[in-house]
Amino acid sequence: MIAKNSLNNQLPNEIKSTFKELNVLKHLRIAGITKSFGFSCAYIFQLIFCMIFENKNWFRMLESKKATDIPAKDTVYRFLNQSTFNWRRFLLSLVASVIGKVSKLTRHDRPKVLILDDSSYDRNRSKHVELLARCFDHASQKMRFYKGFRMLTLGWSDGATFLPVDFSLLSSKKSQINGISENIDKRSSGYKRRKEALQTAPEQIPGMIARAMNSGIDASYVLMDSWFTQQPLIKEITEQGLDVIGMVKKLKQRYFVDGKRVSLDELYRLAKPTSGKKGILRSIHTTQANGVPIKVVFVRNRNKKSDWLAILSTDCTLSDQEIIRIYGMRWDIEVFFKTTKSLLKLQKEFQSRSYDALISHTTIVFARYIVLSWQNRCSVDDRTLGGMFYELCDEIDDLDWAVALQQLVEILEDTLDKSNKKIQQLIKSQLQQWIAGLPNYIKVYLPVSVCES
Repeated sequence: MIAKNSLNNQLPNEIKSTFKELNVLKHLRIAGITKSFGFSCAYIFQLIFCMIFENKNWFRMLESKKATDIPAKDTVYRFLNQSTFNWRRFLLSLVASVIGKVSKLTRHDRPKVLILDDSSYDRNRSKHVELLARCFDHASQKMRFYKGFRMLTLGWSDGATFLPVDFSLLSSKKSQINGISENIDKRSSGYKRRKEALQTAPEQIPGMIARAMNSGIDASYVLMDSWFTQQPLIKEITEQGLDVIGMVKKLKQRYFVDGKRVSLDELYRLAKPTSGKKGILRSIHTTQANGVPIKVVFVRNRNKKSDWLAILSTDCTLSDQEIIRIYGMRWDIEVFFKTTKSLLKLQKEFQSRSYDALISHTTIVFARYIVLSWQNRCSVDDRTLGGMFYELCDEIDDLDWAVALQQLVEILEDTLDKSNKKIQQLIKSQLQQWIAGLPNYIKVYLPVSVCES
């Protein structure tokens, strides 16, 4: 447990060196998160940060034998509820520093991307949480309504490491249950974030990207799913000097081809079929109704083979395969959401009614993920050791083994289709024997058709 007497002894040994390497407490001071008396902000921050590694919540810690060494509950909640602390500045300062370290390990020509997505932030059992709203979860298979917020998140990735950059807990003007507290100083950072919470996601996104770029974060593309690929937003992002790659919905949005306005379905029929590219059906160069030139790639829908999906790119120089490969990096943010909620106790560790506490605790959870991501990168990338390791070791791959295994099996299937029946039976027999001898944890990554054939 964290000791009260020494700031250096507060962190577990596994975390201490990373805290020092990343200068986490320095970024805390840069953001103005300080106190003039009592327990220091650095002490309380580290205390909350390490709770997850003790496998205890705050109340269990207060009941433990070392309760005399930690501050009272009110001290911690005052820290979390402080509206003058600029938590966004802390997160941006920390992540920009870590991205600088990660970028040194990757080639300059390797794509670095910003990823946008939102996720549910549930507070279903709450009644009096500030700015609580009734939200719709479009990502859930149940398509449900819930009480809470939409956590709009901007992240950065180089294909091997994902790092959260910025976020906003969105409420709603129309469906909010509770409003803004009247006791908040309107000059504070907390009040500004409350006003942002009542904006829509398209209104927030350009500002989030601008803050990231102004912090020195290097990226070439912005990846987003079909909920955000609206033509006005795409134009705003391209005007900031970034290209957009995203899935497109079959909406009323129109595209220009030879001077004619066409829908996405009509665009598919006009596109030329591609040959020899597995899963890629067609592609076409076109222009959005607002004048932004784009390339649209149509791929087969794996869940419904008679249907197709469309991916657009404002970088028309990219090949079809490269557009799909870069868009695949968007999956990193889905893994991030799952990890923070199931393992890092996002939305579960503290149950406060203050909007400031939601922001501060979410930022601390994001900081946990950043520290763990850097530790993971150091454990798998020999180039982090510096010196001759940086010169001699290969760059870490952005294709994990599970994806590589699936692609290998798909190549074998394609080869089988082109061979005669006798050779097909021989190879299939050998392949089935090989698959039968694999552990179950590897079998689950193989395509279903291979396991059943």
